[in-house]
Amino acid sequence: MLLFTKRAPPKAPKRRSRAGCAYCKEKKKKCDEKRPKCSRCAEHGVDCAYEAIKPRQRRKRDAQASLRIDTSLDCIALEDCEFAGQTVTPCASESISPTASLHTHTDTSNDVPAPPFPYEPPAFQTQQLVRRGSGSRVQRSLPPTLAMIAPCPVGSPTLDFCMPVFSEFSDRPNRRALVDHFCNVMSHLIVFREESGNPFQQLVLPLSHNSSPVMNAIYALASAHLEYRGVQNAEKSIYFHNQAIQGLARVIENQGKVNKNELLAAIMLLVYYEVLVQRGKSNIIDGHLKGAFAIMCLNQEKLNPVGLFLERAFGFYDVITALSLGTPPLSTAPSAGGLLPVPPLDAPPASPLTNVDTLLGMATTLWPIMHRLSNLLSTKKELEDAQQKRQVSKTAVLRTEFESTSQAIETALAQWKPCLPPNISYEDDGDGLVVAGGEAIPETARLQSILHNALAYRHSAFVYLYRTIYGYAPRHELVQKHARAALGHCVETTAAGGPMGALLWPLFAAACEAIGDEERGLARKAFGEVEQRQGMANIQEAWRIIQEVWKRLDEMSLEEGFVIPGVGIGGEMGMGIGVGVAAGTAAATTTTTTPSPDLWRSVCAEMGVTIVFG
Repeated sequence: MLLFTKRAPPKAPKRRSRAGCAYCKEKKKKCDEKRPKCSRCAEHGVDCAYEAIKPRQRRKRDAQASLRIDTSLDCIALEDCEFAGQTVTPCASESISPTASLHTHTDTSNDVPAPPFPYEPPAFQTQQLVRRGSGSRVQRSLPPTLAMIAPCPVGSPTLDFCMPVFSEFSDRPNRRALVDHFCNVMSHLIVFREESGNPFQQLVLPLSHNSSPVMNAIYALASAHLEYRGVQNAEKSIYFHNQAIQGLARVIENQGKVNKNELLAAIMLLVYYEVLVQRGKSNIIDGHLKGAFAIMCLNQEKLNPVGLFLERAFGFYDVITALSLGTPPLSTAPSAGGLLPVPPLDAPPASPLTNVDTLLGMATTLWPIMHRLSNLLSTKKELEDAQQKRQVSKTAVLRTEFESTSQAIETALAQWKPCLPPNISYEDDGDGLVVAGGEAIPETARLQSILHNALAYRHSAFVYLYRTIYGYAPRHELVQKHARAALGHCVETTAAGGPMGALLWPLFAAACEAIGDEERGLARKAFGEVEQRQGMANIQEAWRIIQEVWKRLDEMSLEEGFVIPGVGIGGEMGMGIGVGVAAGTAAATTTTTTPSPDLWRSVCAEMGVTIVFG
């Protein structure tokens, strides 16, 4: 007779791995799903690859519900994000106006005044957004320009339950929405080529899995971009920014082994953040760059693709910051021909974009010249200081260095030509790019935009040299010639609809010297297109500065009367420091109210603004 029975413990349910790697599935083994390589693949030394998870088959009774889920994706809504004092509901119609959908998600209590740019809403087109970790593509009806700056929503709660979007990054819907916005919007705004993938998605985003500073910096950048467009997230960008800064400090204080690429990626994203938010008179960007170059100097190992991309990004911002703030660059100037284009991962060798750099475009060979140009202003200031202190020998040495370097830069700019892809030529007076054999290639419009971007840099470099370095008057023939050409190339860049992430500096440098209605019309048109596409605070800030510069130039013209083109008031060429410069130019010292070569810097100082044109 059975007197005592003991209840057996329940068996643990078997949980099949649907997200396991291909190797474990082939061997029919349980996969622990570790990233980037599971334990079994690491033990056997084989490649670990994860396939897209196929959604489970639904029953027939759920067919109508699934159709409703797909339809809701056409709405422009951050359904899982909390808006400030608002309740957002899904759109009831697919034919809703694009501007109306943006107003639906706008916090009117913190609106940014719209610039007086002429803009006509274009026709609708369909954009495909890629969801990480899924082989599916979601179609949304968005206007082509607003699609680049409109918030990218997380799907409906039902879809998010069945197929989580960016679930490997966070379990919070609003944070997953920020990753979505970074991947599908922001990363496309700041690169020139991505035919085989976006470098920020390929190289930077994977670092966030093991680095909280990188993850928080991504959240901060995406959230700041949305906030500028009037979209409020449950967590503010400044919170993520502070978390990223504190995380970096903890990592640096840790004496253990540190992944330098993770440090540099976090700093680079924080540089983009500071450029985007433009918080008044601040030198935070310069501090970030100094820290990054200190880390890169300590790392003498051979650079991998991530390191090459980050090094190129810091090299770009080093020169742009020097040109913006008037400080010398932190890095040494690369030798002529020392820079080669950095392509995306797995870029085809026969691509028409072979000679295009992911961050510099076709200006790769121009960048060594830009680097030396950015150092000229500090040399000029040293020369002025030596003259004031009557240091004769130092003045002579600095004068020789200044004149020889400036003349060499002017000659190099005059001789520079963009490095075009094979079988493609450029006709300045014709139709632009010409393909050998007359064959049409799908990348023609993008190449046109990238080419005009590089040519805008060249002509704006001339404007900077003649105006800021040589001190020519605004109406000087050479200043106006190159300012007009640079503005024309800026307009062509925007007209082709290509990348505009690096266009702000040449556009600003040329627009500051626009004195005619035609030139100012070109500047206004280019600024309107760039602001509409990029949607960043530094663009709006730059436009405010230009308007004030134009106002002061007009006031000076009214006070002084008609100014002969090319001749400053009281001086032959309007040069203000008495330093002999380019060949054939006589040195002269102005004695009256010729506009300062750095009029826009004076305006920035009075406004209390420090702006970096990145």
